[in-house]
Amino acid sequence: MNEKEFENELHKFSERVLPKALTPDDETNYTESLFESIRHVNKYGEEFWVARELQTALGYREWRNFKKVLDKAITACNNSDNYSPDHFVEVNKMVNVGSGAERTIDDYELSRYACYLIVQNGDSRKKVIAFGQTYFAVKTRQQELIENYDTLNEDLKRLAIRNEMKEHNKSLAEAAQLAGVKEPRDYAIFQNKGYQGLYGGLGRKEIHTKKGLKKSQDILDHMGSTELAANLFRATQTDEKLRKEKITGKVAANQTHYEVGKKVRQTIKELGGTMPEDLPTPHKSIKQIEREQKVLAKSPDD
Repeated sequence: MNEKEFENELHKFSERVLPKALTPDDETNYTESLFESIRHVNKYGEEFWVARELQTALGYREWRNFKKVLDKAITACNNSDNYSPDHFVEVNKMVNVGSGAERTIDDYELSRYACYLIVQNGDSRKKVIAFGQTYFAVKTRQQELIENYDTLNEDLKRLAIRNEMKEHNKSLAEAAQLAGVKEPRDYAIFQNKGYQGLYGGLGRKEIHTKKGLKKSQDILDHMGSTELAANLFRATQTDEKLRKEKITGKVAANQTHYEVGKKVRQTIKELGGTMPEDLPTPHKSIKQIEREQKVLAKSPDD
């Protein structure tokens, strides 16, 4: 691939991931899918973004213009007493410039914090920059919540666990699919079996009713931190068991989820804990807490 072809591929990527117009209702899903779609994970399980992909996603057509923003972000990183090479890792790519000749082009592997600093120093006239500022501020905050869990209040503990739950449910869905749970209806049954094991026979519908929720409300968004933690343990242990024991078949996968849920319930009982169906439903939903955190993330420092 020569340099021109490389640039063309980046612009094709831009056309694919950047919609021409957004309604307000689309913005949250858009930013999530846009920036998550270019997130990479290395062999050590560490996430990173590639600068030239981020450049395109943020609407910068020329590297030289984006590099100015990148340099400002590196300076900001150093000024905040962070070691910039930990967040901005220089890498090189070889591109064909014709007649068999090659040359090196600069690139960077970026941490989430690096991306946050880049969008903070980007062209605020670009709407996608504003979206990026919110996305990376919120996601950086979520990571902080996970790392400082023991010091959090109940609302922030709920938010931290719920975000962990979202990630682990993706992995659980993949493990279930590998076991043979492929259709949406089958996956709904599979998930219900896990709830029935954990909640003493109550499925999603019964839990939903017991909590007094509206049809559109997700039960996971209306759980306290203790209840969420029990469900997170159920999900992670089922995921691990399905993969480790190479369980196959819908019936076997469903039974596995049920048994793991039941085992978690038994553990709670042995420890003298409150059964999950008897735990109180918080007055504030996860979505309300997320909105509050977005406002705080956008607010200037005192």
